[in-house]
Amino acid sequence: MKLKEDLNPMLLLLFQVTVWLYSILAFLPSYLFSSVSESDAGLGSEQERAQRLKAHSVTGRPAGPYRAMGTTKRLVSSLHPGVDTLDKVFEDASRRFPNRDCLGTREVVMEEDERQSNGKVFKKVILGQYRWLSYAETHKAAARFGSGLAALGQRAHNNIAIFCETRAEWVIAAQACFMQNFPLVTLYSTLGGPAITHGLNETEVSHIITSRELLETRLKFILLEVPRLQHIIVVDDTPTKWPGYPRGISVHNMATVQELGTKPENVSRGRKQPMPSDIAVIMYTSGSTGIPKGVMISHSNIIAGITGMAERIPNLGENDTYIGYLPLAHVLELSAELVCVAHGCRIGYSSPQTLADQSTKIKKGSKGDTSVLQPTLMAAVPEIMDRIYKNVMTKVEEMSSAQRTLFTLAYNYKLEQLSKGHSTPLCDNLVFKKVRSLLGGKTRVLLSGGAPLSAATQRFMNVCFCCPVGQGYGLTETCGAGTISEMWDYSTGRVGGPLVCSEIKLKDWVEGCYHSTDTPNPRGEILIGGPNVTMGYYKNEAKNQDFFVDDNGQRWFCTGDIGEVHPDGCLKIIDRKKDLVKLQAGEYVSLGKVEAMLKNCPLIDNICAYANSDEMYVIGFVVPNQKHLLSLAEQYRIRGSWEELCNNTAMEEVVLQVITEAALSAQLERFEIPRKIRLSPDPWTPETGLVTDAFKLKRQQLKSKYQDDIERMYGGK
Repeated sequence: MKLKEDLNPMLLLLFQVTVWLYSILAFLPSYLFSSVSESDAGLGSEQERAQRLKAHSVTGRPAGPYRAMGTTKRLVSSLHPGVDTLDKVFEDASRRFPNRDCLGTREVVMEEDERQSNGKVFKKVILGQYRWLSYAETHKAAARFGSGLAALGQRAHNNIAIFCETRAEWVIAAQACFMQNFPLVTLYSTLGGPAITHGLNETEVSHIITSRELLETRLKFILLEVPRLQHIIVVDDTPTKWPGYPRGISVHNMATVQELGTKPENVSRGRKQPMPSDIAVIMYTSGSTGIPKGVMISHSNIIAGITGMAERIPNLGENDTYIGYLPLAHVLELSAELVCVAHGCRIGYSSPQTLADQSTKIKKGSKGDTSVLQPTLMAAVPEIMDRIYKNVMTKVEEMSSAQRTLFTLAYNYKLEQLSKGHSTPLCDNLVFKKVRSLLGGKTRVLLSGGAPLSAATQRFMNVCFCCPVGQGYGLTETCGAGTISEMWDYSTGRVGGPLVCSEIKLKDWVEGCYHSTDTPNPRGEILIGGPNVTMGYYKNEAKNQDFFVDDNGQRWFCTGDIGEVHPDGCLKIIDRKKDLVKLQAGEYVSLGKVEAMLKNCPLIDNICAYANSDEMYVIGFVVPNQKHLLSLAEQYRIRGSWEELCNNTAMEEVVLQVITEAALSAQLERFEIPRKIRLSPDPWTPETGLVTDAFKLKRQQLKSKYQDDIERMYGGK
């Protein structure tokens, strides 16, 4: 994983001597002192802790089930005794941290349209400081909103939908629903009309919470297709009147509903508190394989999940600041924010367009959200981390020779020290401080989930952002909980051991040649069991076959992912049943594996591998990196606009050559390497419908979009 070194030996010697002297004079005494303290406390060094057993098979069989050390007899299902529903979690937090900042939103100072050189117009903003609601104020706002919803006719056990971007009002609305026992139907803000209509009609909602923008750009066009809908609550303050909507539908502002909730007759109405087994959320998946499915999640399911996640974050508490920008309709973000709420952390809101100083919506010269908020905790999907990695490495290539030499020396030196469990304060302060400031400079834990994180990107985050990356594995069906790597475990490619709330078994998959008896490590389909396993799919019995209950009454979910368990109890995801394609000659190709390997190539921003079982080879659709493609075009004297280059067959051949070299370097088999490709001039975003909100590929939609190209690449018309 080291960066390539082509360095002057004298420079290398000078660097090593400087680091050696600095370590001895400034940090060796404190290092020795901390080592003694850890030894006295029985903790051991980070390296020793990383090498300890994380989980073991409670039956002794290689198939498992595997449990975290310390939970052999019983899985953990709650944070505190008696705090067994989500309304109690928030009440407990507001009682313990009443004056602590809870939810923060940046004020918009200025908004303007900026015309680009190509004629396109982008909206740019200058944002001010964060304005905060305390825990007590947030609890009060949620209680009022819940009473107001009840006054509008919403009843306990009747579903209510939220179709809104990630923001403070989302959490206030969710807490209001938890208090009143209104099952909350969550829908991604990027879903198309048919998917929104399906979710709203299937759950038979009469009330929906949304934003002004989503109401005017998406929701209002399908209102006539949702006959049961009666009330729309808009979280924005303006406007206060909403004319022109269909008869029978009333539109209200959130503030108006909260005011309604303060009236004595509505306050005295009381509320029906939820039971742990009641549905808290019906979470619609992002629909990577078809129509979104609604996963029924009980209060006890979520509490078990966040209990397991919290145990893996060291020193979590009220001094932490979390930045929320991923979709709250995704189980990773919702769980992460509930973990923070339960521990008194403050949550500042952002979006992918305003996250950093260089983000697309931030006006040049003004500050992005991470610079102002300076979060200590952050969750990210691999797609976002990959972008950061490629952007920084592109900047490194543009450095002067001396700067690039220093960066490379420091990077490789720190990589070596991390493998030994040592810190590198000199390199952190002199070399990586500027890179670290991209995320605010105070990040101490990064949590990655949603998809596999490449080893190169994980190592980059470890080195340049000076913090551990906890790589996790879970699904909506398991409340996002399954495994998370321990923060001092710097190994790559693994997702850690089971959380204290869950256990894992391996089921033989004969067709794919994966067995629990395989050597050197047992392999098979991953089954997750525990109190975090959800209640199944809403009104979808046919799909519920992936859930089952064992003889002890514990629920299990069959994930469809293939994993192997390492000797220390850590899990590695190695394949996915749905991504495995058998070629005409009999070879099995894991499309996900091919994509994960090739996304490390600087020329590739995104890739979808495709294979037809009637054919002999793999093909691919590629979103190229614009800077690298233009450079390659110049090198080979291929001229044209961006669209023309992507549609140029000669350019395809050049890119294919680069991809083939990268694939061979990654040790892919010859039959796994794409033999033909199609370049896409347009990026794949959730808005295009080609990837989910977690940036997972929607294979069916991609296949439909590139159907003509598939036929061309397989020798058809």
